[in-house]
Amino acid sequence: MDTATVGRFEANRDRLASIAYRLLGSAADAEDVVQDAFIRWQAADRASIRVPEAWLTKVVSNLSLDRLRSAQQRHERAVGTWLPEPLLDGDPMLGPADTAVQRESVTMAMLTVMERLSPIERAVYVLREAFSHSHREVAEILDITESASQQHALRARRHLASGRTTTEVDAESARRIVEAFVAASASGRTEPLVSLLSEDATAVSDGAGLSAKLLHFTGARKVSAMLRAGFKPTPAKHRLVGGTLSIYAGNVNGSPAMIAATDDQVMGVVVLELDGEKITTVRGVASQARLRRLSEQWQLRDHSDPIIESW
Repeated sequence: MDTATVGRFEANRDRLASIAYRLLGSAADAEDVVQDAFIRWQAADRASIRVPEAWLTKVVSNLSLDRLRSAQQRHERAVGTWLPEPLLDGDPMLGPADTAVQRESVTMAMLTVMERLSPIERAVYVLREAFSHSHREVAEILDITESASQQHALRARRHLASGRTTTEVDAESARRIVEAFVAASASGRTEPLVSLLSEDATAVSDGAGLSAKLLHFTGARKVSAMLRAGFKPTPAKHRLVGGTLSIYAGNVNGSPAMIAATDDQVMGVVVLELDGEKITTVRGVASQARLRRLSEQWQLRDHSDPIIESW
């Protein structure tokens, strides 16, 4: 394949990956889909492709739909072991962030609530709302009618209405929130944490990848007790992570996040979702399979000073 042909694909890679990530909620799956699309681009009769960008969008969207519809993926997501794969803000896979809807579509909250949608509803919503395709264009991409695209979009918006409670914050505000969260978690007392949480706060954790299913906690006091116990350093935890950790503040999927790292390897991420000034949801991810891309991106960045140098 000549350089120009490869270059044409590479010019679209980040956009294609961000479509696949929004559809699948997994960076690893998105990367696989984009690679499959590249193989098809290599094999295609490119002389007959009038608009390569549209052709590639169609291929990636439908490859992603195939994955969403597969029996294996439906089973994996149904048994309660699935969390969206977190990404650092600034990762090109997060894609366009010019509008509130675009930023919202990659929050952990929205990626989670999009699981309520059928695969075709999810695809229509992503292409229409996050990438501003017209219903005519969506219909052509997904091989459906324009009226069907409109109907799927309407149903998707209805299903997703309850997912729109996360308050946007800038990097400076995010650090203050994370600092307060870390201080409360490290205090050894319940009340400082309770004061930061909404009364009906929830927490979801993958149990460092050691649990067969996700761990769920509901209510400010139960969440506080879980966080207080989880934040207490012990020799067993240090053995698990291979030493001590540094605790940083960051932004992950548009939300404030606590990032625990050692030797430039991210060992865990806690994403905080807000409604106003209260934390409503805490999502903990420590499975290394879910943190691979985030850790790779972390190693490429300069970091602000840690909140805790040695935990």
